Amino acid sequence: MIGLRRLSTRQPDFGAQLAALLAFEAVQDPKIETAVAEILADVRRRGDAAVLDCTRRFDRLDAPAVAALELPRAELERALEALPRKQRAALEAAAQRVRAYHERQLSHSWRYTDEEGNELGQQVTALERVGIYVPGGKAAYPSSVIMNATPARVAGVAEIIMTVPAPGGEKNGLVLAAAALCGVTRVFTVGGAQAIGALAYGTQTIPQVDKIVGPGNAYVVAAKRRVFGVVGIDMVAGPSEILVVCDGTAEADWIAMDLFSQAEHDERAQAILLTPDAGFIAAVAASMERQLAGMPRRDVIRASLEARGALIEVRDLDEACALANRIAPEHLELAVENPEPLLAGIRHAGAIFLGRYASEAVGDYCAGPNHVLPTSRSARYSSPLGVYDFQKRSSVIRVSLEGAAKLGGIAAELARGEGLPAHAKSAEYRMK
Repeated sequence: MIGLRRLSTRQPDFGAQLAALLAFEAVQDPKIETAVAEILADVRRRGDAAVLDCTRRFDRLDAPAVAALELPRAELERALEALPRKQRAALEAAAQRVRAYHERQLSHSWRYTDEEGNELGQQVTALERVGIYVPGGKAAYPSSVIMNATPARVAGVAEIIMTVPAPGGEKNGLVLAAAALCGVTRVFTVGGAQAIGALAYGTQTIPQVDKIVGPGNAYVVAAKRRVFGVVGIDMVAGPSEILVVCDGTAEADWIAMDLFSQAEHDERAQAILLTPDAGFIAAVAASMERQLAGMPRRDVIRASLEARGALIEVRDLDEACALANRIAPEHLELAVENPEPLLAGIRHAGAIFLGRYASEAVGDYCAGPNHVLPTSRSARYSSPLGVYDFQKRSSVIRVSLEGAAKLGGIAAELARGEGLPAHAKSAEYRMK
């Protein structure tokens, strides 16, 4: 039996139980933080030498120089050519769909002229160089390459530097193929906090980037947190989350597997079902018991569900949507017969899947939208990774003669009010 919570919003203590369920502190392990701080300081001080030492120590990969850890473009292309036909077709289809979606996100420069003839606007430019971290230890994630490299390439980033660990020298062909397909500029088989340090500070061989994106383990997350400010980062991501809202019309087996799909990521992942149908809760619970034995990652799924999962009976779908906003999940499935009326009431979610046929799994790989999403309730104030994360905006101001007179007077008055007379005179000098 799976020891999965079954809750009801009618319970007097439901609020407290929900708060306990949602409570997740990304506690910063002092040992990890100390180790990461030392690694980053070493990389900043010694550059390539520190990267080589860490790679030997943590990835069991001995190289004479960091240059030997860079994969030639020809190797990436060979990996792409070597893919089985069906696998390559799937990779190309996913990449094409993700690109088509992100091309619609491009921001453009604009200007307007006000009544005094002042020209005001915004100039949009791409970041020059970004770093993509791709995990390469327990599992390989070509989908991460697609989701991180594609918006950068669409934005017009000139250089995309990818780091991916290769423990014991083992490289994943699908990851390398994805790098070739998505236009990654350079690839280094370097992982862990040392890779983040190299991208953030630059070494003799690995160039410093402007922003670092991509998932990683606790050491990578801690390193990204520490280098923020030296470079930009996408986000500090927590465990994966799914919230499924059902009206009881979906197949119980489908919903059980949707919950499994996130629970199998990590023992700390969270999977929650909200429905007003008590019978449907019983059907999903029975399906989960029946299907769990056939799942290769059943131990991880069980641990995740027992620690942070729940089946919650709500009064109605309106209450379900109110709870969804409170939970602010990474992934929200509205697995109901008519999802559109509910969508208008959803304010906080990383990605929203409409209807019974929209599984979260297709969003992870090939629907089109990015799968790098806000977690740990950060969907209340942040958004999925997108082209806009690889573009920046500069204000543009051209002042006319007439505008200098009018704006100068306003600026001078406010500047003196703030006790900044040089500001005032600078504006007044241009008043004719």
